[in-house]
Amino acid sequence: MTAVDSGVFVHAQGLCESDQVGAGTRVWAFAHVLPGARVGADCNICDGAFVETGAVLGDRVTVKNGTLVFGGVTCEDEVFLGPNVLFTNDLRPRAAIKRGPDQLVDTVVRRGATLGAGTVVVCGVEIGAFAFAGAGSVVTKSVAPHAFVAGNPARRKGWVCECGARLDDALRCADCGLRFRPAADDNGLTRA
Repeated sequence: MTAVDSGVFVHAQGLCESDQVGAGTRVWAFAHVLPGARVGADCNICDGAFVETGAVLGDRVTVKNGTLVFGGVTCEDEVFLGPNVLFTNDLRPRAAIKRGPDQLVDTVVRRGATLGAGTVVVCGVEIGAFAFAGAGSVVTKSVAPHAFVAGNPARRKGWVCECGARLDDALRCADCGLRFRPAADDNGLTRA
């Protein structure tokens, strides 16, 4: 990651206060990146998004309009956060009790995962690599790699490829031809 002034675009009405932002990242109007947030290279932080101190975004992450990424959230490379995605970081919030960063509950979104518009992620979960949460999902439990989840609470409805297409019953992708098999640890899928 490099300093904000080396190849980072910040819209005239955007605010980027972090000095840990990778080259090629774009921060659009009314988006706010707080000091202490870490943002990788070639990210796209759209209008009205908020990235709080202590949040970590890998390279090539898309943060669509109105999305809130609070401290304790880590999104690995190539994660897509749809419009109005909301992360939580406190399981017992109270206005009168101010919890420090060490008291918040971490959340990890693994490489290539997609969270559809309006997804709510309750803290303390891990969303596996290339998993996909459908629009409006409420994620309360960890999501396996390549799982397609939807609903409130989000439940697995099938499997998805790295390209985002649904897999057939034989765990093949009709769009790109990749094949998958259950992971050795019985947690999601891996390439066959």
